[in-house]
Amino acid sequence: MRTGTIARGLGLAAALAALTSGLCTAPASAGPTGTPAPARAAAPAAFTHPGVLVSRPQLDFVRAKVQAGAQPWKSAYDQMMGSKYASLSRTAKPRAVVECGSYSNPNYGCTDEREDAIAAYTLSLAWYITQDSRYARKAIEIMDAWSAVIRDHTNSNAPLQTGWAGSSWPRAAEIIKYTYNSWPNSGRFATMLHDVYLPKVANGSNSNGNWELSMTEAAIGIAVFLEDRTAYDKAVAKFRGRVPAYIYVSADGALPKTAPGSGLDTRDKIVKYWQGQSTFMDGLSQETCRDLTHTGYGLSAISHIAETSRIQGQDLYPEIAERLRHALGLHAKYQVGNPVPGNLCGGSLKDSLGPVTEVGFNALHNRMGIAMTNTQTLTERQRPAGSNNLFVAWETLTHADNPN
Repeated sequence: MRTGTIARGLGLAAALAALTSGLCTAPASAGPTGTPAPARAAAPAAFTHPGVLVSRPQLDFVRAKVQAGAQPWKSAYDQMMGSKYASLSRTAKPRAVVECGSYSNPNYGCTDEREDAIAAYTLSLAWYITQDSRYARKAIEIMDAWSAVIRDHTNSNAPLQTGWAGSSWPRAAEIIKYTYNSWPNSGRFATMLHDVYLPKVANGSNSNGNWELSMTEAAIGIAVFLEDRTAYDKAVAKFRGRVPAYIYVSADGALPKTAPGSGLDTRDKIVKYWQGQSTFMDGLSQETCRDLTHTGYGLSAISHIAETSRIQGQDLYPEIAERLRHALGLHAKYQVGNPVPGNLCGGSLKDSLGPVTEVGFNALHNRMGIAMTNTQTLTERQRPAGSNNLFVAWETLTHADNPN
């Protein structure tokens, strides 16, 4: 399906969604044996736009703070505008086929695609805050360049690459389509998301949990942009199955939960999947003992998905708040300098979470009133939070103390 058929294709998707939105049968979550829990439909009756990670009220809050020179938003804005992603002289580097292998070998267009997607999002934020149409036009130029060319992602990291780039594209597209007055090729961009990105991410992954969570983030963002209720419900079902399998809480029992279809049906398999960690504690993630950076990818995607769902009026935060607060708190505790106990990853943790705590901290602490001392310390220490150059960007600007 290419340009000219998008209306028919999306019309069919909408019709199917209307018929099936209440009949989603994907599992909501699973216990140690992978037994599915009853499914619950999640898609809103009407989608909110812009509505992927940031909403119009959130953007208005940020714009007012920046205009007033208030902190930390002004320094975060200056950081964003001083980055390469905000450049009005940027030239997009689209490819028909983006080939991404393990450990970026090979890297044929992978960095270019991710960074162009972050640039489109950055420029869309710059447009909204400044109301300078040059930024909107540059964002459109980048999105149009890719939608005219991209056909596929290949090699072993294709699902993750599609998830990372596919998380940033809908954020940019939502802001431009619903706040700027002209984007003639928006339909072609929708076709790109529908044909090239959604099929790669919609069915998830049984790889490390950050893969499936990033893929699910892309899927839910794309579903919002396409107003595809079936795709939205499928993404939420994946989320509900994966989050309990990614973050352990003591209520889970002796072993962590497992994601539907994982095949992790013995204690030995589960411990191996959890990087050899056999002592489970509140907030431990499936990748904690791998390193904090990959853990941060997973926690960030969880926060982003929940934030998008909240904007869409189907708030997932209450379902995952206990797990997310413990996970952010556990990892923040040791990143701010507390000694790591010997029963946690042999007493040593690698790397850092990255600029990933603002969205979850704002939702859980500021909106829901949950005390999060260590997470607050780390979040404030890291301000302004920049970009990880993969799929996270400018979250002090967009979400610090944002009440909307």
